Amino acid sequence: MGTPTDLPPHPHVAEKVDELKIHEDEKHVPFPDFLDNLIRHIGHAVCGVNALLIAAIIGNVALRYGFSNGQVWLEELQWHFYAIGVMMGLSYAQVNDSHIRVDILHARFSDRTKRIVEIIGILLFVLPFIWVIFYHSLDFVYDSYRTSERSDAPLGLPYRWLIKGFIPLSFGLLGLGVLSRLIRDVYLLVKGR
Repeated sequence: MGTPTDLPPHPHVAEKVDELKIHEDEKHVPFPDFLDNLIRHIGHAVCGVNALLIAAIIGNVALRYGFSNGQVWLEELQWHFYAIGVMMGLSYAQVNDSHIRVDILHARFSDRTKRIVEIIGILLFVLPFIWVIFYHSLDFVYDSYRTSERSDAPLGLPYRWLIKGFIPLSFGLLGLGVLSRLIRDVYLLVKGR
């Protein structure tokens, strides 16, 4: 009896592999690929904030339960790190297509119909939503900076504008990720792919 490596390859496997490679190559569009790679690199760099979040949680738990000395600033630092990870993860999820979708109907559509639905959804809903959040968050951050906003807790963190600054930054990156998807879908729709 032969081992799996001794078995002859299935005659259609090589064809399917080549077909998949060709199919993936057709989806490469230079400018959107550049934007996606930029966002992926930023996402990988920001992943380090999760290690800082874990360290802050462990430190706070150790101080609170081991030494009866919980620190307010450490609790606030935890939600700052968490917020950064979530907000910056939005664009990363977008370019990796790992966000939650309602695929009940979408899965049954042809590629062309999927692209049309995606383009309409981006133009009518996603980009306007991102623009509203981005635009209004700029004043939100500026007011926080102008007033030197700090935590309400006496021993809390200063410079509240720093964490608020991640709102326009993250939505700007999300906008780039969505714009990348829009350009790719329009290009592939026009090319008939």
